[in-house]
Amino acid sequence: MTIPTFEAQASLVKKPVIAVFAGTFDPITLGHEEMIQRATCLFDQVVVAVAMAHHKKTMFSLEERLALVQQCFGASATVKVLPFDGLLVDFAQKVGATAMVRGVRGSVDFDYESQLAGMNRHMRPEVDTVLLMPQPETQAISSTLVREIAKLAGPFQQFVSPPVVKAMLEKIKIT
Repeated sequence: MTIPTFEAQASLVKKPVIAVFAGTFDPITLGHEEMIQRATCLFDQVVVAVAMAHHKKTMFSLEERLALVQQCFGASATVKVLPFDGLLVDFAQKVGATAMVRGVRGSVDFDYESQLAGMNRHMRPEVDTVLLMPQPETQAISSTLVREIAKLAGPFQQFVSPPVVKAMLEKIKIT
């Protein structure tokens, strides 16, 4: 594996630096939003890659998940929302990204993400993985837990943005 020279790296600075933040986002949570907002401070553009998730039974369809992510970020010039299927590193290359941003909540996430980053590095050495730790107030939030709390009529609203609250209430028919 070759490490790019300083001159090669310097030539990359002239074009916008794009990062990909991927997930199923079923639903998008305040934890996801925090990671995306922080990534916009580090990169010129963040492509939020919404996984088709053929292997999961999702609460929301792909179209609904795309729409919810778009609603959470409005007309942001630095956030672009796209669907993806297949290998994330291939998607990253397709959209011109040089980084993939991943959230790490704890040591189990770190172990998994470091292995994933190593494998991705073998496949696409030009795409780096950047790991971000969430703020303490969003660290425990996961889509799985939010869905479970909502299905059991618990106070899930504190973990998601208003458009997601509305969509979840409609989806699970809580009144």
